[in-house]
Amino acid sequence: MRIDLIAEQQTLAERGAQLLADAARDAIRQRGRFLVAVSGGTAPWIMFEALSKLSVEWDKVHLFQVDERAAPDDDPDRNLKHLRDCLIDRVALPAENVHAMPVTDADLTAAAGKYAATLRQIAGTNPVLDLVHLGLGPDGHTASLVPSDPVLDVTDRDVAITGVYQARKRMTLTYPMINRATQILWLVTGANKVDPLAKLMKGDHSIPAGRIESARAVLLADPAAAAGLDKRK
Repeated sequence: MRIDLIAEQQTLAERGAQLLADAARDAIRQRGRFLVAVSGGTAPWIMFEALSKLSVEWDKVHLFQVDERAAPDDDPDRNLKHLRDCLIDRVALPAENVHAMPVTDADLTAAAGKYAATLRQIAGTNPVLDLVHLGLGPDGHTASLVPSDPVLDVTDRDVAITGVYQARKRMTLTYPMINRATQILWLVTGANKVDPLAKLMKGDHSIPAGRIESARAVLLADPAAAAGLDKRK
């Protein structure tokens, strides 16, 4: 895994945005489209806003969600609400290319199956995304792959439903789906990430994030999060 340390938050966000834009251009040049899945969190909103100002052929981008809370469409807990505010509503991304997780459906398990079918329809029988953006929680979770949840052991589905975590059930991409991605982009900030980031860099399976494949990953972090890393590596 390649790691870049960037102290200033706006610069970090702009670096992430540039990596996303470059990945989009490469995929569009090679295959005619860019398939990307993004996560929520505070730092990514700044990155997505920066991305909205860059040159991307948005009509050739398909935007998926890595995870989403089971909440109404206009609920501030929804990643999609913030994603619309900072990116979707700012660019010429066709509505049919925005693939929101159907977390308002009454039957969440069936909804997860429906989202998996959408992934297969667009990205192939064993769907492969060009890039998956991930964050890292203080407890070591990523996506909505949270400690001790049965979803960690799901290997036969690309999309699954978690138990209640921080007052919400969630829909999430599973390890098989994430680990098939051509590239992973991690964005990790804050002193409360020191311990999980050190474990992530070691591939420590004691945290959920440690089970994500690292060979094709780029990690952007601020010095506060990276304080526990051996800088010689």
